Amino acid sequence: MAPTRAAGAATHNQANAQGHAQGQGHHFAAPDGFRIGPIETRHRADWEKLYAGYAEFYQVKQTAEMRLRVWNWLHDPGHEVEGLICETEHGHAVGILHFRRFARPLSASMGGFVDDVFVDAVHRGRGLGAAMIKAVGELGQRRGWSVIRWITAENNYRARAMYDEIAGKTHWLTYDMKPGA
Repeated sequence: MAPTRAAGAATHNQANAQGHAQGQGHHFAAPDGFRIGPIETRHRADWEKLYAGYAEFYQVKQTAEMRLRVWNWLHDPGHEVEGLICETEHGHAVGILHFRRFARPLSASMGGFVDDVFVDAVHRGRGLGAAMIKAVGELGQRRGWSVIRWITAENNYRARAMYDEIAGKTHWLTYDMKPGA
């Protein structure tokens, strides 16, 4: 008998909870003087500042309530969004990355989608963004994902130059439609 949607959702939540739990305490390869690992509660103030900076960079209005919602998602093992943080050896967070798994029906596989990558301007150009994305690649390999995917603004030339070094640009275009339109 085929599983129902509810059973599928339960399986997704169990798999995601295991993914969250596996990341706790694990650190990934990072440039000298930096560490990359899961976002922890002690990172709250630095994460708030970085995430607000990310929203400002993309000129997106973001409220404290919106940041609180995302913060809660990051710490809910049943939620699909996970996060990594890049910090100095002294524990000061300088970069964030949010990601989630997604279904790929055409290939009958799962992939990882990077939603947000941001490095404080003072620390850019040191390979931190690339290292965080590669950390998701490492997690994806362990989880059996078939691809790590992300989008960026066409005019984000500095990030695009780095992305061109670590991944292949696809021929796909992205469209957004308002629900009910």
